[in-house]
Amino acid sequence: MQNDKKIGKAVALVSGGLDSCVTAAVAARDHHLALLHVDYGQKTEARERKSFNNIAQFYGAGEKRIVNARFIGDIGGSSLTEPDKNIPALREALKDGKIPSTYVPFRNAVFLSIAVAWAEVLEATSVYIGAVQSDRPGYPDCREEFLAAFNRVVRLGIRPESHIQIVAPLLHSSKKDIVLKGVELGAPLHQTWSCYGEQEIACGCCESCALRRQAFAEAGIQDPVPYADLEAGR
Repeated sequence: MQNDKKIGKAVALVSGGLDSCVTAAVAARDHHLALLHVDYGQKTEARERKSFNNIAQFYGAGEKRIVNARFIGDIGGSSLTEPDKNIPALREALKDGKIPSTYVPFRNAVFLSIAVAWAEVLEATSVYIGAVQSDRPGYPDCREEFLAAFNRVVRLGIRPESHIQIVAPLLHSSKKDIVLKGVELGAPLHQTWSCYGEQEIACGCCESCALRRQAFAEAGIQDPVPYADLEAGR
């Protein structure tokens, strides 16, 4: 049912993945959506962009924008952007408790800066981000402390008459609960893409694929995304 009492406008960062899609679904309950996607030179950008456009169409987003931030990839430091770095499997990514190579240095700070700038132009009141602390061990820019600090920066760095709050509704959710929340809200999970390395058929073994598959299995829901090992077994 459409909410006719939506409160202002919200900018939602949407990568095209599961977490950001469900985050947009949460935002859509109470706000008019402006959807933002960032191209930072990631290996699966073309596929992520397709998912973003499909999600934006699903929600009938009044405004959407794709921002070129490929300087992030040029800076390097992540297996998500550097061609000569392999995407690790989940076990390897979590080995020794170190920050995984899939971490993109200070990425969320850049994303949030772009989103807040656009939100101020649009006179939006919220910026939604699909940060999840529980399944990102070692990612410093997915922590509650980081987002709280960034909210303080926002209050200091925008016009006095602007009022923008960064919201991370899934921050303390498990991946299973995110799947269930997406189903509850009728989010277009079939349009999402989580794989870090492939764009046609998901690899099924990278950190992101493994966590997604586990979450759908625990939720007792069929994952609509095809995986390479399942395709090979047909």
